[in-house]
Amino acid sequence: MKQSGEKHKKTPEAATLRYNPEQDYAPQVTAAGKGYIAEKIIETARAAGVPVYRDEALAETLNRLQVGDMIPRELFEVVAEVLAFVMGLDSVSGNHAAGAPGTPASGRPKIHEDANG
Repeated sequence: MKQSGEKHKKTPEAATLRYNPEQDYAPQVTAAGKGYIAEKIIETARAAGVPVYRDEALAETLNRLQVGDMIPRELFEVVAEVLAFVMGLDSVSGNHAAGAPGTPASGRPKIHEDANG
């Protein structure tokens, strides 16, 4: 039985997106998971040097999609914010994509995780 004041720890969620504006209509979900799988997605991203953007609501929403799905129009604005964040990191680190905004030069996907990751 939980005591009052004890917080329930939410299961972590994570998702990766890929976006090539020259080929794709919208960013595409390339991986998604909860719990252990989310932890492994985040761990793998960090080990590979892929930027991790924390947004619990976005991670939860992306986990409702299937791998391979393009994000719906309703997510365009929030995902654009994520891409702007990543582009900012790329410009600070000198890692510029070959003409594709928001696409890392390495071609690796960007990771989105919830606040518990």
